[in-house]
Amino acid sequence: MAWLIFFLSYPVPICLLCTLIILASLFLPTSSRKAAFTMPPGPTPLPIIGNLHLLDIKRQDKSILKLAKKYGPVFTLHFGFQKVVVLTGYEAVKDALVNFTEEFVDRPLIPIFEQIQHGHGVFFSTGELWRATRRFTMSSMRNLGVGRTLIEERILEELSFLVEDIKAFKGEPFSLRTFNRAPTNITFVLLFGEREICFEVGLGYNQEHQKVGHAHVGLQKETFPGSGHRGTMVIPSLTSVLLDKSHWETPDEFNPNHFLDAEGKFVKKEAFVPFSLGRRNCMGESLAKMELFLFFAGLLQKFTFQPPPGLTERDLDLTVPQTTFTLRPQPQLTCAVPHD
Repeated sequence: MAWLIFFLSYPVPICLLCTLIILASLFLPTSSRKAAFTMPPGPTPLPIIGNLHLLDIKRQDKSILKLAKKYGPVFTLHFGFQKVVVLTGYEAVKDALVNFTEEFVDRPLIPIFEQIQHGHGVFFSTGELWRATRRFTMSSMRNLGVGRTLIEERILEELSFLVEDIKAFKGEPFSLRTFNRAPTNITFVLLFGEREICFEVGLGYNQEHQKVGHAHVGLQKETFPGSGHRGTMVIPSLTSVLLDKSHWETPDEFNPNHFLDAEGKFVKKEAFVPFSLGRRNCMGESLAKMELFLFFAGLLQKFTFQPPPGLTERDLDLTVPQTTFTLRPQPQLTCAVPHD
């Protein structure tokens, strides 16, 4: 009814818009229409906007998972006039990023990052520039102590500061963001040689999964089976891998049993890829894993962590407030009771 009232209020502009949309669809290049028959299946695009109307801007990951249920693990979307192939689920993403490494090593031109970085940097550069930048970055990290005993000593030193900070709360509730300072300080020590005590950013910790969104966008240099044409933009959804029901019994719940066998022993899960796969995987993976292990082990040896008084597990708000490149949890409070 609302649409009818709106149409009757503005009949001429709406008729003109409809005419333009019809003309645009009729005069699309013949090659574009033929290409559609060789692309993976997907929703029929509307003129001009493509499939943008099917995506929830705040939770694009959920929109993509919903579309994957209908069209399969590999499907086509249209962002306006831009064709994009989306890969979902562990098998499809691994096949692309691991078995076709060179085909997916480049990045498409994204205007906002081009304006900021002008094609430089390790994240959105391509070709030989990217290879040289990555080699230099990896070499610099090794020279700074990453992967060696030196960085372990730095982490343990920072752990001692973190323990003292937590003790200062004397068992009273405090924000989980207090933990953010520790990994941030490690980075500052590596880069500048000293800690930045007051600097807080949302680096956070992985709880069970670091549920990464669509941080890995590839440009297909050659033909990948079932994904259309050379030069097609491809989005492997890492979120879909970390929520793949064929690999996770309860993907939407915090469930440590995902990593334990029937005897309670740790099991490495191949679908646990918070740092991505292939040649574009996170360069800080080894540092992050060492930090996680040493910080968590050290803290659990010193404290028992509990919800604030009067708050139960059922009261925790685990919804995701917004989506950018990662899915970030709601701010939470905890109490740390020192071990006797």
